[in-house]
Amino acid sequence: MGKCVLPLIQIHAQGYIIFDDTVLDKRYSQEIELSRKQYSGNEHRVVKGIGLVNCVYVNPETGHFWVIDYRLYDPDGDGKSKLDHVLDMLQNLIYYKLLPFRTVLMDSWYATKNLMQYIDKQGKIYYCPLKKNRLVDDTGGRETYKSISSLEWNESEQKMGKIIKIKAFPKDQKVKLFRVIVSTDLRGIYSNE
Repeated sequence: MGKCVLPLIQIHAQGYIIFDDTVLDKRYSQEIELSRKQYSGNEHRVVKGIGLVNCVYVNPETGHFWVIDYRLYDPDGDGKSKLDHVLDMLQNLIYYKLLPFRTVLMDSWYATKNLMQYIDKQGKIYYCPLKKNRLVDDTGGRETYKSISSLEWNESEQKMGKIIKIKAFPKDQKVKLFRVIVSTDLRGIYSNE
């Protein structure tokens, strides 16, 4: 990060890092370098576009945020997956940019064993959704792995989360899983602001 830019970022020891990707829609263009068919979360389908993986720094106290890194998704040119780019940006942040942060927020696309273990080894916290068909164990090995969608939740676990082991993770690596119920009916949500 350039010396000119660093003073503009309001750093915080408990900062958040957000990794996300987007597709810059280029479906109406004839020939643009790096444009390829790929899935767009905004469109919920495959579109022609340029893939962009970005890293955002958030100051949790002020709520201000800054794009501090990004990578163009060009697997034919550099041979890197989106996961490779996220790991590169994370390592760049830790060893070069030296911005303090505590928590990594990422989409389920990045919820892989290697990335989650790397974040753990750095002593950081991560939050990411897990797909409902991901196999987990909440019995301490007494039962076989089952999909997240088939887990049973008691009242305490609904409030405080549930300790689970994700299949193929090391035996001693457990994570806390929270059940988030999403409502599309916004009529019942009010604010006094």
